[in-house]
Amino acid sequence: MLDPTLLRAHLADTAKRLATRGFVLDTAAVEQLESQRKQLSMETQELQSVRNARSKAIGQAKGKGEDVTDLMAEVAGLGDKLKNNEQALADVQARLSEIALGIPNLPHESVPEGRDEKDNVEVSRWGTPRSFDFEVKDHVELGERHGWLDGDSGAKLSGARFTVMRGQLAHLHRALGQFMLDLHTAEHGYLECNVPVIVNAESMQGTGQLPKFADDLFATEVNETRRYLIPTAEVPLTNLLRDTIQDADALPLRMTAHTLCFRAEAGSYGRDTRGMIRQHQFEKVEMVQISRASDSYAQLEELVGHAETVLQKLGLPYRKLLLCTGDMGFGATKTYDLEVWLPSQQTYREISSCSNCEDFQARRLQARVRNPETGKPELVHTLNGSGLAIGRTLIAVMENNQNADGSITIPEALRPYMAGLDRIA
Repeated sequence: MLDPTLLRAHLADTAKRLATRGFVLDTAAVEQLESQRKQLSMETQELQSVRNARSKAIGQAKGKGEDVTDLMAEVAGLGDKLKNNEQALADVQARLSEIALGIPNLPHESVPEGRDEKDNVEVSRWGTPRSFDFEVKDHVELGERHGWLDGDSGAKLSGARFTVMRGQLAHLHRALGQFMLDLHTAEHGYLECNVPVIVNAESMQGTGQLPKFADDLFATEVNETRRYLIPTAEVPLTNLLRDTIQDADALPLRMTAHTLCFRAEAGSYGRDTRGMIRQHQFEKVEMVQISRASDSYAQLEELVGHAETVLQKLGLPYRKLLLCTGDMGFGATKTYDLEVWLPSQQTYREISSCSNCEDFQARRLQARVRNPETGKPELVHTLNGSGLAIGRTLIAVMENNQNADGSITIPEALRPYMAGLDRIA
């Protein structure tokens, strides 16, 4: 959520900056509601002042033995007017809050302007895509050996975009998650967390999934209580800071978790519906950092570096992109995407997205840090990134390390997690 001051004192400039994201802010509606809010607030304060004065006069009159019937009737009338005003003010504030909850974050000044992914800026590349002397298979063909990757059974159990993995491929998938967690905790300084994958609406609103993306979420309802399956561990990890004030010495706080993730993602995505590219249920190792405002952009670069290290240790070629204003996520001020090379598609595909949200989420969450100089609480900055999406990493490992006979060579970094196997076949 944006700082309300931006909508009250800098509305035109805020609307202009939001337009670079393709978001049209209804400034007329905001101005009208703000005008009503100011008027009702002023009238409410005046009514409270008059009522307090009349109540004091009643006490004085009673002390003198005077008749207070008229004064009491006036106070009662003021009370009715005050109640109506307070309700009207609450209604206006609720409408302003509804608008505010639907407004995306403002892009950082370093973010390039653009409409969509075509305007993203490539920052760097790592690794050289492998040249094959045989016909490359995609991950679905490779996974069909021995029934390792079984979309038909997934569909039978749950419907489209669910997959069953078996045998050595399931083992490799598990190994990737363990490898990523060990790397982030042992070398990158993250605290491993095990968090719920079903959360309440407050948690989803806190990180910006609600109300904007309600249609993209899976939800459950038990005993008239509605809860949501997380789209990423960013939700529970970041919400651990909700309604807290951290000591400055505790920041930056780094947390990681390996969880199931769920996304409805209604619609068709062509080739992405084949295999494991775009699933309703998938697994991810998430990285979350909580930072002071002055440090968050340095923390963003560190966060991206941690995701890159995973790819480098696995020997997977990738490129790093700086997303343009029109392609960033709802809560982000600046985002880097990492795209891994997939030989079957002869292109790079997203495998990690790392973002700084500044105080956008923290304002919703009331996640704060105590300033050691002033002693006053200030909003923290929140950052998140995939470290990595396990299913897509599995696809990249399979395709980049495939052999002519259909076997898959195991990257050296994963062999300790695979009982020493150097290939699966």
